[in-house]
Amino acid sequence: MRIDVKTLPVQEILEDISNSINSGLINQSGEITVKLPEEIGEGYIKGVSFDSGMGYVTYNCKFYEDVEIHFSLNTVHPLKFIFCSEGSVGHSFQKSSKINNIDTYQNIVVSSSNYDGHVLYFKKNVPTHVSSLEIIRSIFSHRSNYDFAHLNPELKDLFKDAVSKKQFFYQGNYSMKAADLMAEINTKEYIGFLRNLFLEAKAMEMLSIQIAQYEDDKNGDHLPKILRKSDIQKVDYVAKRIQGDISTNLTVESLAKEAGTNVNKLQEGFKYLYCLTVNKYMQHIKLEAAKEMLQESDKNISEIVTAIGLNNRSYFSKIFKEKYGVSPKYFSKSRHSDNKVTDES
Repeated sequence: MRIDVKTLPVQEILEDISNSINSGLINQSGEITVKLPEEIGEGYIKGVSFDSGMGYVTYNCKFYEDVEIHFSLNTVHPLKFIFCSEGSVGHSFQKSSKINNIDTYQNIVVSSSNYDGHVLYFKKNVPTHVSSLEIIRSIFSHRSNYDFAHLNPELKDLFKDAVSKKQFFYQGNYSMKAADLMAEINTKEYIGFLRNLFLEAKAMEMLSIQIAQYEDDKNGDHLPKILRKSDIQKVDYVAKRIQGDISTNLTVESLAKEAGTNVNKLQEGFKYLYCLTVNKYMQHIKLEAAKEMLQESDKNISEIVTAIGLNNRSYFSKIFKEKYGVSPKYFSKSRHSDNKVTDES
């Protein structure tokens, strides 16, 4: 199935899509929604335009057949920041046969040259959530952009290229912060005027994050600063590693090396997922295991201290009391007292 889009801004893009698939438009304070007809698929396409020259379109849908959306205008195409939260989507320039696949948690920054358009490819029966920030540079440049000071030179040229002289393509992995922001954008917390303000603020925030990610990726030999999906996978590996070996005192450095990351990224990931440093998470897992042993085994405190990889009983008692409010000895006595009452009953 082919859908042709031949107009701007976002509202008119959605009108073209609506006409192509014979579906009505729902307008809620400028946020336009096109629901997919049952015979075509499930979900919706929605978007909104702002006076700044920025627009936002999100495709949250599953098509029942392969779909190509062709953006072909007799004018300069927007600068696009496209990111995929679920599934995958393909992108090509209209005059190119090369299709670049954007998988979950990946993003692209694209600008066509002259009037060359874009094509998005959706695979049938694949739930897909992909969003695009659309920037009409001739309008966006009228803001007080302070000549895009301190911006990466490539991006600076890209934003200032209002007549789209050069083609540009960049692909990377977007951050967990961006993923969280996507979830916020999809909230229904606000309606009407407040919803419009909320969306404009979030679109600007997302643009800031996308620019920061691009600059982070272009940081040469320096370690990347932004947390990505691959970093979270490494955190998950380390967490499971800690859970599976409570008797060993693993170091943060060795865990980072084993996971293929650096200490700073690992610490940042643990703070993001667990609100704890790696060592505090390790301590938490050991104490939870100790508490379980006190409740369910016949091990004495010294045996438990050894089992969780500690060699100082006084230190164990101190951190146990800090976490649970009672000493291990008191906790153990309470458990035995409860069992005795239960047995006598």
